[in-house]
Amino acid sequence: MTQAAINPGALNLIANCARVVPGEHVLVAVESPDLGYYGADLAPCIIDALTQLGARVERIEVAFAPEARQVPEALLSRMQEADVLISLARIGDQLRFDDAPGRARMVQCYALDAEMLNSDFGTVPYEAFTALKDAVDAALFSAARITITCARGTHLSGWAPSGAIPKDTTCARFPLSVFSPVPAGQFSGRVALPDFLIGTGSRYYDTFYTRLDEGTFAEMYDGRLTEFTGNARGVAQANAHYDEVSARYGLDRNVVHSWHAGIHPGCAYTDTVENTPERWSGSAFGNPRILHFHTCGAQPPGEICWNVIDPTIEVDGIRLWENGVFYPERLPQAMHVLNAFAEVRQLFAAPEMAIGL
Repeated sequence: MTQAAINPGALNLIANCARVVPGEHVLVAVESPDLGYYGADLAPCIIDALTQLGARVERIEVAFAPEARQVPEALLSRMQEADVLISLARIGDQLRFDDAPGRARMVQCYALDAEMLNSDFGTVPYEAFTALKDAVDAALFSAARITITCARGTHLSGWAPSGAIPKDTTCARFPLSVFSPVPAGQFSGRVALPDFLIGTGSRYYDTFYTRLDEGTFAEMYDGRLTEFTGNARGVAQANAHYDEVSARYGLDRNVVHSWHAGIHPGCAYTDTVENTPERWSGSAFGNPRILHFHTCGAQPPGEICWNVIDPTIEVDGIRLWENGVFYPERLPQAMHVLNAFAEVRQLFAAPEMAIGL
């Protein structure tokens, strides 16, 4: 079987991201599709591609634990023997900032079903977005001033701490759809919230998705929430939610840890956040129309996200994002990506606009 005959999205994942070679032992951790998060067609698609590539494939079913803090023993024991772990389970995302146990190269899949895997989101070469991410990281972490605005009233600015080094998850993300989180400790200003607050995917709880009245703002100073302002009912809703979540988990309520935005214009979310908030939180963030802050907790990624819709991100006077559109051609370090990958240039020329809102 030639690589050309293997499903293109699955091949991009297993060959370009996970770097699987024939004969390697690949553990595929699968959350039950009955839970409604991952589609039932995703695991068979990836396992079939692995088999065709000549890998030794082992599938393991992984239970969903809403407040998982460690790798289940059954999975941990199998990870010790595998060369590669491909996670089609939320536990991998929940523990994405933790040190990875075992020797396996770990990949967390953010394509939620076979359709998403085989869209431009999954098939555009993985290495193009690693190069693009590196270029964006370099620009943001060396910037003297970054300003974030949006039409709804967001306006804040700051910079990454001197000497800060881009740090991301301990597993590889596939598709790679965000740059490294920028520490928020030097940022101050106002964030216009959409009509909801939502969890970060670290833990899942009853109020994971909480509605807010329109016109609610979060005010922050040097990386700390100072107050909510705007719509009085929205302010009360936001404060109650922060009080409840921070008390439940013993967190520093007012920490704003970090932020990042989507870099993948092929990331489309065709359902709605109201219908599927957990899936939305775990996938839609890769679209450049969404920038999110990790808040409520000093350990990444916190527990509550602020989402800025259609952001403008100005880096040392250059608008790399403008009203939700990412312009990599405005970043000299990224031009080699556009020149090397025609499909990336085409994708940025016609980005997906569906983000579930």
